[in-house]
Amino acid sequence: MAQKTDDSNRNLVVKLYRWLVDGLERTVYIGVQYTFPKRFVSPLGYLGVLTGIVFLVLGITGGLLMIYYQPTLTGCGSLTCAFSSVQKINDVVPYGWLLRNIHYTASNAMVLLAILHMYYQYFSGRFKIKNEVLWVTGIILGIITGVEAYTGYDLIFNQRAGLAIEIGSGLTNAPPVIGGPLRLATFGAGFTDFVLRLYSAHVFILPMVMLILVFIHFPRYMVFDIPVVSTVVGAIFIIAAFFPVPVSTQYDPTVGALTIPEWYLTGLYALLRTEFDKFVMGGLMPGLLFLMALVIPFVDTSKKLNWKDRPFFTALGITSIAQILITTAWGFYINPDASLPTLDRLLVPPDLYFGSMIGVTVLSFVLTYAFLRYLKAKERVRKAVAPTAPLLTRKWVYFLFVLLILAQVAFNGLAAAAGAAADAAKVAQTNPLPFDSLTLFDVGAVLVTFGVLIHLYRYSQNLPF
Repeated sequence: MAQKTDDSNRNLVVKLYRWLVDGLERTVYIGVQYTFPKRFVSPLGYLGVLTGIVFLVLGITGGLLMIYYQPTLTGCGSLTCAFSSVQKINDVVPYGWLLRNIHYTASNAMVLLAILHMYYQYFSGRFKIKNEVLWVTGIILGIITGVEAYTGYDLIFNQRAGLAIEIGSGLTNAPPVIGGPLRLATFGAGFTDFVLRLYSAHVFILPMVMLILVFIHFPRYMVFDIPVVSTVVGAIFIIAAFFPVPVSTQYDPTVGALTIPEWYLTGLYALLRTEFDKFVMGGLMPGLLFLMALVIPFVDTSKKLNWKDRPFFTALGITSIAQILITTAWGFYINPDASLPTLDRLLVPPDLYFGSMIGVTVLSFVLTYAFLRYLKAKERVRKAVAPTAPLLTRKWVYFLFVLLILAQVAFNGLAAAAGAAADAAKVAQTNPLPFDSLTLFDVGAVLVTFGVLIHLYRYSQNLPF
């Protein structure tokens, strides 16, 4: 009797699966081939998918935050409603702190993953395999990702957001002829308009453009490695726990507070602080950089894919990374002399800035190119490498597996305890931040431990008995 019940349940599942597949046969989802690897696959090859997963996390957390956010500046007493609603989300709304910290950290993670994805595609030469359209749409997606992140943290309307808004407003006003109308269309007539415009762009306009481009950009063959996805999402939770984002103070233009924008904007900030023409520094130079990135597939047309076999373009890529790093570092620079006026402390000395840029460009390109030429000469005759012994024996794998299961149970218990302590602290109106961070860390540790457990199990399947 039990056997018949099991067979009927199995047949029901099979029928449901076939019905679902038949129903989706004419949709875009069946046109894409999904791979769920049984063995560990390097995540470098599907960094784009991981970026999409983080985008999904942002959509879910952002949608929940929208319920409590008020995109207005008036009607909340001495505080603007935009800033006041973020304070409420962080301090009053149940688990609002969790959603906000995950959303903020995930936005930074998405920008970073998009950059890593672009450079992996560049150095691996994958853009040469009839992927010019994917590369171009990817560059455009990367630009929109940065703008999306920018509009998001502007909505808080704290001191940091106020600085970013001033920079953005000045940049849109800088182009000749179209500057004025462009600034008016983007930011409105002033602070009374900008919140609603940026809110609309952040939650609807830019995400819709990104989704349209995703349908063009994503390839037909996609890899979903659930353990790696779990590990990446868990890492976002852990980082959010260690570096919780503060609400800070409401923006006040009369307060000359020294603040720095997000790391992905500091390079642009450094260019503007040289006090040269805004349009040239903030418009033409970044535009030239993106234009160079767009035309790469049409310039690097050789059949060679490996980065070692493309010394010129590999050196060019390394040089661009060096330039990004040095420009970003300059963006964090503040003159340590506190007696100077604020504008003087924020000035980036043009001679030192451009001198360092030229020096880094020449040095990184020459050294990289010379090293690759030397490496190519050394590797003309490759020796066979003897197979290496497994890193872990089955005994050690079993030991680690049991240890990780115990850790998983412990982290679940700690997360539940920390969450209860955070709720109790809120009721008592004490500072709940340590408990909040501990809860977020424990939840992230659960996800990371799960990913490691599954990978360890897959690794054990290839070991001899």
